[in-house]
Amino acid sequence: HDSEEDMFGDYDSFYGNDSLLSQVDDIEHKHLLDKNTDIKAADGVILESLQSVIQQKNQDNFSNSENMVVLKADEEDAFHMNENDVVDSNQEPTESVLDDLPSSQLLYFEKMDKLSSGSRTSLASERRNKCMNSSSDKIRSPSSLCPDAEHRNRPTDFSSDSKCDLFKTESLKDHLKSAMTVNAKAQTVQVSKTKQLKEAVLSEEIFVARKTIETSSVDIGPFYGLPSKVKDLFKQFRGIETLYEWQHDCLMLESLQQRKNLIYSLPTSGGKTLVAEIIILQELLCRQKDVLMILPYVAIVQEKVRGLSSFGIELGFLVEEYAGSKGRFPPIKRRIKKSLYIATIEKGHALVNSLIETDRIDDLGLVVVDELHMLGEGSRGATLEITLAKILYTSKNTQIIGMSATLNNVGDLQKFLQAEYYTNDFRPVELKEYVKIRDTIYAVDSKAENGFTFSRLLNFKYSSNLEKADPDHIIALVTEVIPKYSCLIFCPTKKNCENVASMVCKYLKKEFRTHREKEKQDLIENLKNIGNGSVCPVLKQTIPFGIAYHHSGLTNDERKSIEEAYSTGVLCLLACTATLAAGVNLPARRVILRAPYVANDFLKKNQYKQMIGRAGRAGIDSAGESILIVQEKDKHLVQDLVSSPLENCYSNLLLELTKGMQSLLLSLVGLKVAVTHEEVDNFMSGTLLGVQQQLLSKEKSLSEVIKDGLENLIEKGLLKGRMSEKDHNSKCTLTITPLGRATYKGSIDLAYCNLLHRELKKGLEGLILESNLHLLYLATPYDMTSNCSPDWMIYLRQFNQLSAAEQKVADIVGVPESFITKKASGQAIRKNVDSAVVNRLYLSFVLYTLLKETDIWSVSEKFNMSRGYVQNLLNSAASFASCVLHFCEELEEFWVYKALLTELTKRLTYCVKAELIPLMEVAGVLEARAKQLYNVGYKTLAHLANANPETLVKMIGHLSRRQAKQIVSSAKMLLSEKAEALQEEVEELLKVPPDIP
Repeated sequence: HDSEEDMFGDYDSFYGNDSLLSQVDDIEHKHLLDKNTDIKAADGVILESLQSVIQQKNQDNFSNSENMVVLKADEEDAFHMNENDVVDSNQEPTESVLDDLPSSQLLYFEKMDKLSSGSRTSLASERRNKCMNSSSDKIRSPSSLCPDAEHRNRPTDFSSDSKCDLFKTESLKDHLKSAMTVNAKAQTVQVSKTKQLKEAVLSEEIFVARKTIETSSVDIGPFYGLPSKVKDLFKQFRGIETLYEWQHDCLMLESLQQRKNLIYSLPTSGGKTLVAEIIILQELLCRQKDVLMILPYVAIVQEKVRGLSSFGIELGFLVEEYAGSKGRFPPIKRRIKKSLYIATIEKGHALVNSLIETDRIDDLGLVVVDELHMLGEGSRGATLEITLAKILYTSKNTQIIGMSATLNNVGDLQKFLQAEYYTNDFRPVELKEYVKIRDTIYAVDSKAENGFTFSRLLNFKYSSNLEKADPDHIIALVTEVIPKYSCLIFCPTKKNCENVASMVCKYLKKEFRTHREKEKQDLIENLKNIGNGSVCPVLKQTIPFGIAYHHSGLTNDERKSIEEAYSTGVLCLLACTATLAAGVNLPARRVILRAPYVANDFLKKNQYKQMIGRAGRAGIDSAGESILIVQEKDKHLVQDLVSSPLENCYSNLLLELTKGMQSLLLSLVGLKVAVTHEEVDNFMSGTLLGVQQQLLSKEKSLSEVIKDGLENLIEKGLLKGRMSEKDHNSKCTLTITPLGRATYKGSIDLAYCNLLHRELKKGLEGLILESNLHLLYLATPYDMTSNCSPDWMIYLRQFNQLSAAEQKVADIVGVPESFITKKASGQAIRKNVDSAVVNRLYLSFVLYTLLKETDIWSVSEKFNMSRGYVQNLLNSAASFASCVLHFCEELEEFWVYKALLTELTKRLTYCVKAELIPLMEVAGVLEARAKQLYNVGYKTLAHLANANPETLVKMIGHLSRRQAKQIVSSAKMLLSEKAEALQEEVEELLKVPPDIP
């Protein structure tokens, strides 16, 4: 066009006289006829008229599902129309032009309104400010969003000089024409209007929910204060359409509305986790705070990371895994997206330490603890108590939610966590408890005199041979439910699991083999691939009958395959150890307890409750049943077991001295949380031990125990300072030594910190780097040496296969060749050699062979160990190597170890060929799956993140649609995290120091 000023000429619109320009022209003429009329008044009327036009536009937008053309401003603000949105129209002439009012025109009126009336805000401005406040982002200047924004916005630029002559110099119509000309020329991006409206609704709901939580204790959000999209996602990903009544009641508790700490307790399978997940999403989306979720085991952490990554992708938060050797300390501080940290107990503690140290503990809005009863379980319980006590003491704004199926002395836990308590005995499926003595089954009945009432006699014809093989009638109990329904048999030991699985399949009818025969054959093939051609002979025998065992002797890959096959009904019976009850959620129609023992210890009530809690699958079974097999001699013990209350939960800080009390005291001083005896006393009164001190510390007062602990740390060279003999509450300030700092930051057990320091120092004198054997020795966990019994012939054979330089490693660490030779030949040994060092070197040989061969099966055969034990050693070594790395980072003298241990930790974490590592970084992708993905062309994280789940299902065997979606979501999440981390680093580097203009 020749004329930049008026590309429309005298013809205003393609829509005739009803166009926006003609309406604006009419309004302008009408209100400017009277020259003496106050400009402000006229301006107000124009604005009011236009506001009604805009309101009409907004209403119409929500009823229209045609495509609309939009220029997106920025990822976070994409839900809202802002200064730089450019809208154009391809609608039919019959539709109103008011549907497509360009936002640059809204901007014009808004600016004019600001000039003419300081007290009024236009509708467009109000709406935009609302949206901007909701995301707490600064409004970006137009020039930052579009390269040519300066040129575009020239027509609407009003300086104070031009303000008075506004109407004299140029008509309103001309201004609008000018703005529309810019819009007509602007490059536009096609975006589905339906999608945009959905995003706008989601954004608006998040905004409303945030406002609700900030201003009121009453929930008015569409889904417990969350966007309705969250409800849709629960339906899409989990198949959950409605909540149980107790879940609704719990979420509506006054204490939760007021952000008080909460403990809630329900039977296993009651749906506790869903409540926690909704509270987590409220914190991430509405309060815009980070969340820490603490789970008991690595496998459960990985399962939860997989399950919640898809929510993170859809709702715009990050899911970060803190388990094994994974996790960054301190975590990256995100400017925009919030993080959900899913951690094991140990990693959760290290994460909290790093947040306290960097003054970021208040960024943590919520901490959720699953299996809260673990507070009473050994060193892990002590670590959990320390973590929660530190959060309570250092942050008044962090809410704590604890949940468990097995809690008794809740009063103590409430005092410790300053929490409210909610409980309910709801189970989605009724549980019927039975006990079997000989061939009689009794129902557990608390009202009966001896706790049992007669139920029925077993009706199953046993031959004399079968009676000998199966005196406990397991086959009779099992065949009542399988193969139509599923069944779990809990056995006292790993060997017993395998024996039971073998025995049952020997006596089952041949018809059992035909049930889902092809899928069972596929499972065996899959296990063969996992084992590089080897399959456990027991599984090869039992799987055709739909039976398998499940215990820690399996590798991670095998365990996962068996769990998936059981979940989909390919396997109908699992013989398993107690770890399955506390671990993965695999429910069954019937649960059989082979004996009231775990290993050699009589069953605890908590364990019993967890095992029988697996009976009954919500939505599938009308009832679940548990049967405990009892010998006559144990009858009285079992009567006590079923009638007794749950065990109490007691603090382990005193029992676990080095991992408990001493570890806590060291980190309190190191983090400067408490640096005098008096401050430490004050902190300790807020721990579970502080609540239970009368019960647990009878010989000495808690203050004396603390004083002894601090003196011990000073003696070990971990703390500096002096404890006054006369006055326990001395104000003497304690400081941490470099060794002390390295110990708590590396999460090193205080029992081994001096030994580790000595060994690393000795390594500096002559570290043998011809291979990684010497380094592996230093990264072999100390706590695995006590239950290791070397096979001396294997020890000698492995030693003889080493090069001369590698054999020197044995000599340096203190295991001479003569010692191994004499042991292998059964000769007497006069020289005293430290057995812990001997065992540790043996385990180093296992790891060394494993890193060379990357095949757990062949290594377990070479060393005559179960493959599960070898896998566990590998996982523990990866975790310990990461701890030693953090230890070395704090001590300048060990700078050389940093690079070496970084690489070693990575190799131990994945223990696969280098090309598979990027794929195995994705939560839930283990070696077998990584190989499958790599072989069909998915070779990088980006390949996986951009994969189509349907294509994955077609190309990869034994992969369900749900798993494919989870893998893609997890890969997207990891990629997103890495991109964010790089972005943060770039911005950090580009920061201008304050003294530079």
